[in-house]
Amino acid sequence: MKILVTVKRVEDPEAKIKVKPDGTGIVTEGINYKVNPFDEIAVEEGLRLRDAHGGEVVIVSCGSEASTTEVRSALAMGADRGILVKTDQTLDPDAVARILVKLVEQESPDLVIMGKQAVDDDQNQAGQRFAQYMGWGQATQASKRANLESEDEKARKPGLVISGETVEVTREVDGGLEDVRLKLPALVSADLRLNLPRYASLPGIMKAKKKPFQNLTPEELGVDITPKITAKRFLSPPMRQAGEMVPDVPTLIKKLAEEAKAI
Repeated sequence: MKILVTVKRVEDPEAKIKVKPDGTGIVTEGINYKVNPFDEIAVEEGLRLRDAHGGEVVIVSCGSEASTTEVRSALAMGADRGILVKTDQTLDPDAVARILVKLVEQESPDLVIMGKQAVDDDQNQAGQRFAQYMGWGQATQASKRANLESEDEKARKPGLVISGETVEVTREVDGGLEDVRLKLPALVSADLRLNLPRYASLPGIMKAKKKPFQNLTPEELGVDITPKITAKRFLSPPMRQAGEMVPDVPTLIKKLAEEAKAI
């Protein structure tokens, strides 16, 4: 089977983000970048499914030339080939979804796996828009019942269950967990507890340099990437006030009721 997995270049979640004084964006000098953490989980799941069922894992990213690094990182984990849709323009979720539609029309994958959201903007829209445009079934926030701490990582069993022309997914919902079955082709977006991503080995890093890598542009795909969503201004969150020590519980309750209006 062919599995298409998306990866996005994002600011390191551990980095301290500062907003530019003019509010036009964030300060990027000195910031490290990496693969979106949810996308790493999606890549790992794609690799496990390929190892269990055969086929190939195709990595797709949309972004500047610098995003080549993130695609190569996924190839170093074990993916088979990569595609980068190059653009220096910031893409909104709708543009990403329409680019994916064109790529899927070319690649005809059996399954598309994405991270549930990117940690830079947290919009969580691209996957849902893509599935709607394709008319595919979708399962978002894919999770797994197994306790990851006790999981035998040597076995690397996939959390998604492929059976014939269907995929079974355990997903996280507000009330707990939900089991759904989708007809392939389908879209699945990965949540934190689906698996534990592997580290790229040194041989894997070396092999990644020789794996097939295709560069495309939105224009070549015939996609208009004019944004439907624009950021007008960025603001830093307000500074937190210092905490206050209270002598006893009655005083705490009084302050919560009268000052914080929390109870």
